[in-house]
Amino acid sequence: MTIALRRCGAGGIPAGHTQVLIEVHADAYRDQADDPFVQRFPWFAEHWTSRPGYSCVIAYDSDTPVGYSYGAPLEDGREWWRPHMPPPADPSTFAVSEVMVRPDWRKLGIAERTHEALLAERDEALAVLYVDVTHPRVQAMYERWAYRKVGEHRPFEDAPLYAVLVRALR
Repeated sequence: MTIALRRCGAGGIPAGHTQVLIEVHADAYRDQADDPFVQRFPWFAEHWTSRPGYSCVIAYDSDTPVGYSYGAPLEDGREWWRPHMPPPADPSTFAVSEVMVRPDWRKLGIAERTHEALLAERDEALAVLYVDVTHPRVQAMYERWAYRKVGEHRPFEDAPLYAVLVRALR
């Protein structure tokens, strides 16, 4: 198995990109397919891919997309982590929206590879992401990747309660 990473975003989004995200997500959440929040993922994918500065790294095993990480910069003043910590000198923030790997390719380092490739060329001072508080192992993984929990937040009425994690990028 040879995993290749492909980046897209600033230089354009290829045709079918959002569908790739949706298919990998559906496979990753196949055991929770009836969950209304999981079923809304296509809307979230469309929302994020249309954001200014959107960037994505997709891992492929031959021609099969097996995982990805994506996100976009947050607009100044709209950083949802702000209520949880003192304001830094540079509040520029890249929000990591999704880090996803198909079940058959988990535990191979793909999540970390796509995540680190996504952040490698960012100019922002901070990266921020949410982790469902009922997934402590996922939170611990991000903490190993230099994130720290600064609070908890529920962004939508029907959303899970999330841990707010922040990482300095520079």
